Amino acid sequence: MNTSSSSNGAAFIDLDRTLLSGASGPIISAAVRNAGVVSATRLPGEDALYRIFNAVGENLPSMLLARQGAAVMKGKARHDVVAAAQNACDDLLQLVRPLAASVIAGHREAGRKVVLATTTPNDVIATFARRMGFDDVVATRFAVDEQGLYTGELDGPFTWSAGKLAAVRTWCSHHHISLSESYAYSDSVYDEPLLNAVGFPQVVNPDARLTVMAAARRWPIVSFDNPDAQAKPPLQSSDIQKVGLLFARPEVFPFVKFSFTGVENIPSSGPVVLVANHRSYFDVFAVALTVAKSGRTVRFLGKKEVFDAPLIGQLASLLGGIRVDRASGSDEPLTHAADALSAGEMVAIMPQGTIPRG
Repeated sequence: MNTSSSSNGAAFIDLDRTLLSGASGPIISAAVRNAGVVSATRLPGEDALYRIFNAVGENLPSMLLARQGAAVMKGKARHDVVAAAQNACDDLLQLVRPLAASVIAGHREAGRKVVLATTTPNDVIATFARRMGFDDVVATRFAVDEQGLYTGELDGPFTWSAGKLAAVRTWCSHHHISLSESYAYSDSVYDEPLLNAVGFPQVVNPDARLTVMAAARRWPIVSFDNPDAQAKPPLQSSDIQKVGLLFARPEVFPFVKFSFTGVENIPSSGPVVLVANHRSYFDVFAVALTVAKSGRTVRFLGKKEVFDAPLIGQLASLLGGIRVDRASGSDEPLTHAADALSAGEMVAIMPQGTIPRG
């Protein structure tokens, strides 16, 4: 991956399953328990949650467990926790992915600050971050009273999902960093707010949902494991369509009788505008079957409500759909359509813009 051009951006790197090959929680918890800071008794289901996390990625139960950290540490001395966490550093360093150090070095050579952005509490991960060569840490912070004891509350946002983006925005404001010129690395779909906010999202070891999202949004998937691996270019919508169109056959709709004429009039290559009537929601499938018979792929213009819908919207983006906000009057959809035609693609449009009523 090329990170050589200089800018006033930064690089924000997630911790668990991104920088590290697994969860940091078991190692940090063991260090804190071994130091006698907390009870040696494990929370119910803790081990199972970590195994699930390592297998499939971040999930709501694991985040609920993490969210209880401030309450669990209430009344504990901060300096005891920091000292205990230092004992976890060597084990955490063993989990660092092989290519991570060179990625950090590449950003530093380009003049960017490199920041560890994680839900893991700052007091248990800051020493590790310094040893890894990070310039700073954006992490969950536990509130401390005048005696240096944790109050059981958070000091700032819980740096997960939208909370992580909020914390990163605050950090950028304080350090005069542009998010649009920054990189973000993550494995989790829950980091979508941050990945979407930066100029250069980088997907590492993605969970299943982030894999789909990366394909839909054409975010590159990079490797922190194999020094010889190249960044995987995002899947092109035409490639995905070609697979899907293999299954676009009339037999899929046994309750409907289709008759196709004039398909040979669709050019086999070059720019094409395909125009269709819009009488029902089934029209899209009818057009798809026609396109499948032509052997080509197509870019549909569709209303934004389709793209905003859960699952369906991601699928529409994944297939290269062009989002139209009918209320905005923006020329952007037509610009995208013109670009597609200039590239020799086929663009489908239903000029009515909606299903006629009555």
